[in-house]
Amino acid sequence: MNRLRYSVNLSYEVLDATADFLLIVEAAKTARQSIVSEHLALTPTVDAAHHTDSLCNRLLRIHACKGPLAVRYEAVVDIDHRFEDVTSLTEVPVARLPVDVLSYLAPSRYCESDRTMEFAMREFGGMRPGYSRVYAIREWVRNHVRFLSRSTNERTSAIDTLVERIGVCRDFSHLMIAVCRALSIPARMSSSVDYGADPALGAPDFHAVVEVFLSGGWYLLDPSGVSIPAGLLRIGTGRDAADIPFAAIFGKVESMRPFIEIQPISDPAAGIDLPLATTSAISTW
Repeated sequence: MNRLRYSVNLSYEVLDATADFLLIVEAAKTARQSIVSEHLALTPTVDAAHHTDSLCNRLLRIHACKGPLAVRYEAVVDIDHRFEDVTSLTEVPVARLPVDVLSYLAPSRYCESDRTMEFAMREFGGMRPGYSRVYAIREWVRNHVRFLSRSTNERTSAIDTLVERIGVCRDFSHLMIAVCRALSIPARMSSSVDYGADPALGAPDFHAVVEVFLSGGWYLLDPSGVSIPAGLLRIGTGRDAADIPFAAIFGKVESMRPFIEIQPISDPAAGIDLPLATTSAISTW
């Protein structure tokens, strides 16, 4: 088991009379991820409501008046990973996929799997199905797309990344998801924090990774290669970034850069170890 201390500070200036915020920044509560402790503070005190959906996304709705708004969330999170031998994981035929997985085969806002089908079949169609093919897709994206902070924007899609070969974590993830879906492999996005990233890339930040459905479960991969997957706590889960933005803002608002911290907590006597790199497949769902 791994334990992580996570915190995020968001700062805004509401310029209109009022503005509305939809935030997905709180750690998810799932069968494999539990909250040891957490605290949410809103300054000033404003109208807020919580909603949790079927994917365990915890949506915070805020209605704020003109002036400054500060949101601070901090939590200690335990993750009980499932590690699997990669050779045991197989692709599931579409006819045997659970109904709730079928939506992750379809094109979505940022993952145009219908438009990547020719490329996917040419590069990966002849490979043996299974985890090895999924990992080959992950490696292709990691090796053929250059990571560059602030190089893309909210309009950049998988097709843009395939053509331009540059992007940030969400672009890497969108491209991998699109290619997997083009090969009838269900794939989706998970939002997290970039634990283990090289400090040269900058301060800790929100991070997008990929989950693929194999052998009846969802398995986690980071196509950007910047994180240690065992240290990726789950925040949001969706078809692509359109489903799980950390902040959707309605109104005239000036936003400051988020301040994020992520730290491991080790307690070997209690079976709590530091997140380490592994060659096993990882599931946190």
